[in-house]
Amino acid sequence: MADQDRPQITLITPPAIDLETFPDRLAAVLDSTEIACVRLALAGKDEDMIQRAADACRLVSHARDVAIVIENHMLMVQRLGLDGVHLTDGARQVRYVRKELGSDAIVGSFCGVTRHEGMNAGEAGADYVAFGPVGTTPLGTGEQVEFDLFEWWSQVIEVPVIAEGALTRELVAKFGPVTDFFGIGEEIWAAEDPVLALKELIAPLG
Repeated sequence: MADQDRPQITLITPPAIDLETFPDRLAAVLDSTEIACVRLALAGKDEDMIQRAADACRLVSHARDVAIVIENHMLMVQRLGLDGVHLTDGARQVRYVRKELGSDAIVGSFCGVTRHEGMNAGEAGADYVAFGPVGTTPLGTGEQVEFDLFEWWSQVIEVPVIAEGALTRELVAKFGPVTDFFGIGEEIWAAEDPVLALKELIAPLG
């Protein structure tokens, strides 16, 4: 696969971060592999915890010229010096968030398995659209994104697309030719060595 066709990586944080250890683990991954963007996917509503985790990850990411976005918390973007927001509810808020954050901010949209939702998000001004899960997971509704959706999107739509959710080496090999990005997170953070886990996962990309 030629370099220009090789999908880039969006690195997704765990829902809970240990500030004693995670910044070093994140730095090791960013130093080992070319990463396009870090996504803060923090669970919970503890504002102080989210701010401290976001600050720590922003310092690590920006020191390496890697953009960092946060899931849903639009008001945190400018306050914490982040690069944008990743919306998890499809196209609904894209237009509003784009207006609030301006044209320079990254605004992404997770659209589940729904092509129509993805098209709406793109038309509303999203910088990218994410679909998932690509793999089999007991979480959520059990629905998976069809390969055909990515194949069609890559041929017809110019808005960049992310494939994410329960990825395996086999799925990376299969979806590599039809996606612009892979969203990778839970697949590597549970491993003792996330650097090695990531290298093994994306090995099919060459």
